[in-house]
Amino acid sequence: MKQRNLTLVVVKRGKVIFETGAHGISGLLKAIEELNGKMRGSSVADRIVGRAAALLCVYSGVVAVFAITASDGGIEVLLENHVSLEFEHSVPRIMDSKGTDVCPFEKLAWSFSSLIEAFEGLKAACS
Repeated sequence: MKQRNLTLVVVKRGKVIFETGAHGISGLLKAIEELNGKMRGSSVADRIVGRAAALLCVYSGVVAVFAITASDGGIEVLLENHVSLEFEHSVPRIMDSKGTDVCPFEKLAWSFSSLIEAFEGLKAACS
């Protein structure tokens, strides 16, 4: 992932089924839509996993996540949903690209009461 400058890699049964260098949650949303249910049972390596990305991973049936950086909210979501998790660094929250405020998707992710609501809401916010 680091060597090829990728931000997201999805692996299932030892084979890469999706990869992207897109930033933010757009790559994860694209993977969910393109793979159309094939993410169930997969493993995800993502550069940054905040609460929004974690909700999308749970929604899509991912069983294991590796993150370079994970937020406390993302860690909580994954562990509560029994998703195996490894990360290099943890942070209290994911910040925006300027580093001056909390990432808008991280903020938005706290407002959802279900996984389908999270998927639909994040997809709409990313459009």
